[in-house]
Amino acid sequence: MRGGWILAVLSLLILAWLVLNDLVDDWGRLEGGMDNLVIFVEESMWPPNWSVLEAQSYPVCENDIELFCSVGYLGMMETIKIAFVSTMLGFIGALCLSSLAARNLVPLYVALPFRFILAATRSLPSLIWAILFVIIIGFGPLAGVLAMTFYTVGYLGKLQYEAFEGMPSDCLEVSRAMGLSHPSTVVSVVIPETGNHLLSQLMFMFEYNVRHGTVIGIVGAGGIGYYITTYLKFLQYDKVLALLIIIFFVVVIIDLLSLMIRSFVTDEGDVRRPTWLRGMIKLWKKRRASTDVE
Repeated sequence: MRGGWILAVLSLLILAWLVLNDLVDDWGRLEGGMDNLVIFVEESMWPPNWSVLEAQSYPVCENDIELFCSVGYLGMMETIKIAFVSTMLGFIGALCLSSLAARNLVPLYVALPFRFILAATRSLPSLIWAILFVIIIGFGPLAGVLAMTFYTVGYLGKLQYEAFEGMPSDCLEVSRAMGLSHPSTVVSVVIPETGNHLLSQLMFMFEYNVRHGTVIGIVGAGGIGYYITTYLKFLQYDKVLALLIIIFFVVVIIDLLSLMIRSFVTDEGDVRRPTWLRGMIKLWKKRRASTDVE
């Protein structure tokens, strides 16, 4: 069995190499590439220009702490706000649609249309959504919020209905035996049973939106990406590097925050605390076993 897996992995690697070799018409272009990168970094990007953390000359800073009037702080805070709002709205929207797209919660003829809707919303990258909303409502953070909300609905929706379909069937059988409606089943059974997965997906999506918020800002949808685009136009790569370092540290902080939050819902390793639902499941199993014996 182990040898079969190794053979499969090697076969995929060989296939990937053949496909890559077909895509690349001239491997000679790699020659000297590293030297060019080193020259570019040393001459244009290094050291980072930390003036992006100094107060802007205009408008006049009215805050006692100049950092709060800097390009780096204002741009990063706007990106975080856009990511937070779009993640929350997208999470709620995805939860409503994914509960109607899971095959173990609804019939197939109901699940398929909602899967198509989720597939449609995530088929367009958030950058394309941003361009569309910039055309519709103009430049600004609102276009960024709407763009990332639509993409979040499609992306999280797929992760959520897959998590719903992977939950134990006993829970759903008990809920059906108790005569719970679909909304009641989702709220009382599905969400509590998959809560850890949902929270993990939520934090991952927030981190993704923070990172991707730098991209949608390039097309005028607000955030720190707007300043990165401006500095790129004026070839101020040292300031771009400083902003990228800020983004990196913010993403690391969000990742650590995710670990801390998930620790509150993780029950000391793999040990799961008893709940009323698991008690009902055990009672239902005992009754079904006694009925089968009779």
